[in-house]
Amino acid sequence: MNSILIIGAGRSSGALINYVLEKAQQKGWFVTVADADPALADAKVNGHPNGRPAWLDVLKVNDRKELISRADVVVSLLPAHLHVEVAQDCIKLNKHLITASYVSKEMYSLGDEVRDRELIFMGEMGLDPGIDHMSAMQKIDEIKEKGGKLLSFRSYTGGLVAPESDDNPWHYKFTWNPRNVVLAGQGTAQYLRKKKYKFIPYNRLFRKTWNIEVPGMGPFEVYANRDSLLYREQYGLKNIPTILRGTIRYPGYSAAWNALVKIGLTDADFPILNSDKLTYHSLMEAFAPEGNSSVKDRIAGMIKEKPNSEVMKKLEWLGLFSKRKIKIPNATPALILENLLLEKWKLEPTDKDMIIMQHEFIYSLNGKKHKLISSMVMKGDGEDDTAMARLVGLPMGIFVGLIAEGKIKSTGVQIPVMKEVYEPVLEELKHYGVEFTEQEEILK
Repeated sequence: MNSILIIGAGRSSGALINYVLEKAQQKGWFVTVADADPALADAKVNGHPNGRPAWLDVLKVNDRKELISRADVVVSLLPAHLHVEVAQDCIKLNKHLITASYVSKEMYSLGDEVRDRELIFMGEMGLDPGIDHMSAMQKIDEIKEKGGKLLSFRSYTGGLVAPESDDNPWHYKFTWNPRNVVLAGQGTAQYLRKKKYKFIPYNRLFRKTWNIEVPGMGPFEVYANRDSLLYREQYGLKNIPTILRGTIRYPGYSAAWNALVKIGLTDADFPILNSDKLTYHSLMEAFAPEGNSSVKDRIAGMIKEKPNSEVMKKLEWLGLFSKRKIKIPNATPALILENLLLEKWKLEPTDKDMIIMQHEFIYSLNGKKHKLISSMVMKGDGEDDTAMARLVGLPMGIFVGLIAEGKIKSTGVQIPVMKEVYEPVLEELKHYGVEFTEQEEILK
């Protein structure tokens, strides 16, 4: 296998493309980078002798099939809802597939066909999901192998701005798809605590947070992620009493984001007629209750905040009470918010982002209860070399190599929880600075 197709040359693709092109020169691979923007693909290939850019509108079926037919391994960096289209082509054309996205029910339904053709479709092979699965499974297997019994597992990840580049009151900047940040958490988060199911609907998600301490970095807050219950079986923790996956943010972020939710600014379901003629102030007026006081004071009352609270200061800093025009026609509140945040939370050329991942394991062994904290921190180096892009792209790149060299025997639709995957990937990631530090104590 020596032909690799990478579909997508956007924000998170740089580290993956650079890694695969570097290995291509050593291994004799040929790499095609395809994107709807040919200039973007061309810039990412950057004249490499083992690579070529290609134009691809992924919705043009014949063009898509023609590119996939020439590859041995396909990496899809497309939006998650487009993976199934690519996957069906890969089945028909007998190609392996790798994505960083959560594996959907539609993708899992292809499992038998994928297995019958002795292919592997590896999903959730990025950072979160991805490195979180692999690093957690490595520890879970180690605990089990020495006779331990897992009582509690909590796993948290956050894409943040590094302290030295933190210069806004939200303590946050974009390093990932802004749309996903604006719509994060919609639905109901599910987890297990002391054998009891816990459900947190979207309207309460950012009010329910946990405090954690990251060694050498200080305090952070966590809110619950999606459906933690899905991973009990995949992690071999079917009967565990407590399991929770969460997202890390700096303290104060969740309370302010909760205010945006309560106001209605994360709603992606209705377009506002002639929104381009509105100002941010008039938008907030439309959301505010009736009254004679200022819009800001009425919004503060509606969300049960004092007008000079830290939450209100964050909203004001965004410019939500300014007389500036929105300039986006017929936009939903979520799109208006996304457009505003793209400006206010922009990662500047020399800014450093930061990824934090932490796992907490509580287990019993020889009559004693142990608590193990495993943490990883990585900082980026400017907007063109973010920690986010590295940690999303490198696991996929390393796995491309494992498939190309015939080192993976598993087939079907999978996530990276098996030893034959996590051991070599985590070992190689160490060469790129991905190291976990551990603290363990015996609980009374």
